[in-house]
Amino acid sequence: MIYAGMILCMTLMGSVASIFFKKASESDGFLKMLWNINLYIGGMLYVAAAALNIVILRYLDYSVVLPVSSVTYIWTMLLSYVILQEKITKKKVLGVICIVIGAVCVAV
Repeated sequence: MIYAGMILCMTLMGSVASIFFKKASESDGFLKMLWNINLYIGGMLYVAAAALNIVILRYLDYSVVLPVSSVTYIWTMLLSYVILQEKITKKKVLGVICIVIGAVCVAV
């Protein structure tokens, strides 16, 4: 059960990191983006998620961890809706459902 919580935490950190990268990408030009704090917060979150992934892989099979990490797509869709005000379409929901069903089939 603790591993499930670790995987959820890892996937959430990856999704939040992407939100910070998206915010950093809105800078005017590459040099200004390098000075944007969102770039570094996103990078630190990605590194933390990768480190947690390594810890999880020590105890669980890779063939289970990687498919289950597709939960990231759910977080990403929800966070982009709440934070970036992006629309959640039926097509996006169907796509995420297909990914999750495929991940469950591989992981079980």
